[in-house]
Amino acid sequence: MARIIVDEIVIRAATAADADAIGAMWLELVDYHQALDHDLPIAATNGARLYAQLLTQRLDDPYTRAFVAEDQGRLVGFVLGMIVDLVPDVFAQEPCGFLADIYVDADYRRRGIGRKLVKALLDWFKERGAPYFDWHVASLNTEGLAFWRALGGREMMVRMRADVEDVDDRIALPDR
Repeated sequence: MARIIVDEIVIRAATAADADAIGAMWLELVDYHQALDHDLPIAATNGARLYAQLLTQRLDDPYTRAFVAEDQGRLVGFVLGMIVDLVPDVFAQEPCGFLADIYVDADYRRRGIGRKLVKALLDWFKERGAPYFDWHVASLNTEGLAFWRALGGREMMVRMRADVEDVDDRIALPDR
């Protein structure tokens, strides 16, 4: 993929040299989600480093791609996507893209960088024959929801959560 330049911001494929900076941005993404909703997962100890290691291991994977946004040598955003398939034994197979993570530094938001990162990933999905892609967005992330809706995103399923004890108390049958 050729480099895309947006107001001196370069969008390019991630390299192993980018892994630690991407890991640090991933940790900021996790912290952002935690601030929105304490029920969302927290990063493991050394989570940023582990994320960087996993990313480095998958850089040569033909089914995974990461792109970064760079401003004068400093990474200010990234997107990670992959080609996935449904359980092949029970669903008709069709290549599907999955956008796993996207992050843009708060100082760089609302400048079109997120859109350019998504565009780079979409181009890659198209090259691999994926006619659509899926992603997750936190239900309390109003900015994220607005971003995805502006790009044509629509809800397909709603992921829900309940505490086991709370549900157990609610479904207990009365003694007869």
